Amino acid sequence: MSGKKVTVAGAARSGVAAAELLAARGARVTLSDRAESLSGDRAERLRALGVELELGGHLESTFTSADLVVISPGVPGDQPVVAAARRSGVPVIGEVELASRWLEGRIIAVTGTKGKSTTTALSGRILEMAGFAVTVGGNIGAPLSGQVATSTPGTLHVVETSSFQLEETDTFHPWIAVMLNFSPDHLDRHPGVQAYADAKARIFRNQGERDWAVVNADDPAVVEMARHSRARRQSFGRTAGIDEGTTVEDGWIVGRSRGRSERLVPLAAIKLIGPHLVDDVMAAATIGRLAGVSPEEMTAAVEGFTGLEHAMELVARVGDVQFVNDSKATNVEAARRSIESFEDGVVAIVGGRFKGGDLSVLRAPLAARAKAVVAIGEARTLVRDALADAVEVREAGSLEEAVVVGYELARPRGVVLLAPACASFDMFRDYAERGRRFKEEVERLRRRLL
Repeated sequence: MSGKKVTVAGAARSGVAAAELLAARGARVTLSDRAESLSGDRAERLRALGVELELGGHLESTFTSADLVVISPGVPGDQPVVAAARRSGVPVIGEVELASRWLEGRIIAVTGTKGKSTTTALSGRILEMAGFAVTVGGNIGAPLSGQVATSTPGTLHVVETSSFQLEETDTFHPWIAVMLNFSPDHLDRHPGVQAYADAKARIFRNQGERDWAVVNADDPAVVEMARHSRARRQSFGRTAGIDEGTTVEDGWIVGRSRGRSERLVPLAAIKLIGPHLVDDVMAAATIGRLAGVSPEEMTAAVEGFTGLEHAMELVARVGDVQFVNDSKATNVEAARRSIESFEDGVVAIVGGRFKGGDLSVLRAPLAARAKAVVAIGEARTLVRDALADAVEVREAGSLEEAVVVGYELARPRGVVLLAPACASFDMFRDYAERGRRFKEEVERLRRRLL
């Protein structure tokens, strides 16, 4: 890269990390973003590294005259200036692809429609408990480009990878590639379900016979995606018969091999809300087992793991009403799993900016266990049309109103569950801001009722 002209598209955390990495490697970097300014001291820091900033819009010439274009996950690959670069013969890659070319350690990549963050974080914890040098990041935490400087041959890089990141990979090569599950998502970005599936399946593309593909045997779509992988297979699942891999037996997560079972983690050690999160723990345990982590170390890591913020997070109890924040449930399948985590008394807050999928999937689980749905955001009408004849649907003009209405509907005993099934961008910057606001409104309600 020394002396090469590189354009980085998108000045969010991944783009900034890529620009910093490229500048450190001697490239002549232009960071291009539609925003008029950068928050904090980012602009000053980047300029000090010699990065040129192109703010307020993308110039086509900045892209077509480059030796390389690196795009952040939030920048669609078919954006006009990116498409122009491709037509001009300029290579276009993603930030994860860029960083992976310079990593010295091995990569453990995790993808799926739901559960990526939980599995990635828990896997990192398990490996750290066993004494490995570990970095955790990618789609959560630190961008992969920010991990290059500290990468050594002994480092294990546990990377959450989204479809947006994977679709712009070329040589990305995980030692262990994990596919948790698959259901339609991000159809506002991908042209169709097949394109979304193709992007996900790229996680297996460059694996060889000495690598591992960790596959959810209970999900036929995942099994099909991994069918052409050259890597060795390790399956996990609760319902499929597992010969080589991880399953549940007699209250334990066990590792099976050659017809024998080894107890890894007791189910009683799991502190997470929702039976579907057992799948994430099984996947993380499979990674640990492949890396040589002992059952005792795995169990200690799982016992101390209470989950991630905004992922089935117990926020508070107000009387006999629980408030649970699953703001990361940004697609229909994730919301379904959230709802199915409770037996009855659910009031689900659903809505936001719809990303595609079939909201009617929620009808059966809601009819079986919900008191009502509170519809919010741009998708309020869609939510009502899809669910109103299966469960009572109320509309709320704000998250504050939704929390209050949800509480009144859930009384005297129940669960107010933020499971939006939608993106947050109609009302909030991201799912994290939505989750934090939910928690603030719950606390405000709790104080008012004291």
